[in-house]
Amino acid sequence: MLQDYQVLRIPGPTPVPPSVNRAMTQAMTGHHSPNTYQIIQNIKPRLKKFFGTTQDILMVAGSGTSSLEAAVVNVASKGDAVLVVSTGVFGHRFTEICESYELDVHEIAVEWGQAFNTDEVVNYVKQHPEIKAVYATLCETSTGVLNPVGELAQALHALNDQLIVIADGVSAIACAETKMDEWGLDIVVTGSQKGFMLPTGLAFIAVSERAWQAIEANPSRGYYLDLTKHRDALEKGNTPFTPALGLFYGLDAVLDQLENEGVSEVYKRHLLMRDMTRAAFKALDVNLLVDDAHASPSVTAVKPTDFDATKFRQVLKADFNIDVASGLEAFTDTIFRVGHMGYCSPADVLQYISAFEIALTKVGKQIELGAGTRAAQQIYLQKTISTVTQ
Repeated sequence: MLQDYQVLRIPGPTPVPPSVNRAMTQAMTGHHSPNTYQIIQNIKPRLKKFFGTTQDILMVAGSGTSSLEAAVVNVASKGDAVLVVSTGVFGHRFTEICESYELDVHEIAVEWGQAFNTDEVVNYVKQHPEIKAVYATLCETSTGVLNPVGELAQALHALNDQLIVIADGVSAIACAETKMDEWGLDIVVTGSQKGFMLPTGLAFIAVSERAWQAIEANPSRGYYLDLTKHRDALEKGNTPFTPALGLFYGLDAVLDQLENEGVSEVYKRHLLMRDMTRAAFKALDVNLLVDDAHASPSVTAVKPTDFDATKFRQVLKADFNIDVASGLEAFTDTIFRVGHMGYCSPADVLQYISAFEIALTKVGKQIELGAGTRAAQQIYLQKTISTVTQ
């Protein structure tokens, strides 16, 4: 195996395009210089379309978790009642963050692999009118569930138009179509290392006017993560603290790539890769964790019943240097997760499905070689050919 050869098919961090790597090697410049001002001005309006909002997108040096924490500390103070709708590890992370700030935390824990039920959440809020904010996950990275956060936001605001509804979009933004304004979401957050095809280190946060009112009324917003500081600096074309300038260079190049492809085409590509991947596993008689109706376009979770998930991953790594992710926490040894987001194409899907078939055979799964690849090919043809000339 070539020393530098590696195929990263985990749900983040994702591979970085070569042109983006080159962009990030530009010489550093002063973070208050005209050059930095210009790159921020160039980036700022172009991010909005991926969130589906007219609001400016705040860019904070930090991981995706820093954006989750910002969505907590800015909205609520000690003793405030909040609800977390948890569908997996990262949904529960909101609970842990809220507890660390001594909020009055309510949690609806949904069975892992299932999407939340909007009516159940709304009924819970009806019974607890003291709840000030509701936290949910758009795409739960630990399970591959895509949750109906737009439906939830609309239903909650019909109940109480002062509620703040927050969505973790870390593995969804720039992968799954997101309509923050249309859906009525108040805060949407993500990180740089997934759909935006960058290394970890930038958090992106979009805030509605309703949320800004709540934030401004909150007396304890923290210091570094105080979003009013980031908003006020961004309005002047700057950041309140030293920015991750190399990632700004890379983001500018990423936006060039995504815009050249076309935003709607970016979403179609992710849906196509999801459908190809799921069709392949079904053809190979391998169980999927999530049903078709709630399957994420960015990550597919697989729950085998007749072979060992860990051994499968080990063979795949040893033979092909392809990395897929294990499960997390309770699912560590029982599922594996395939990332198909960001710098990934249908050609990559065909590559990893073929390798999966060999690894499945080596771990003792009885399959027909080529069945999964053929199923993925058929989906590709169905989705990309409108007419066939005989």
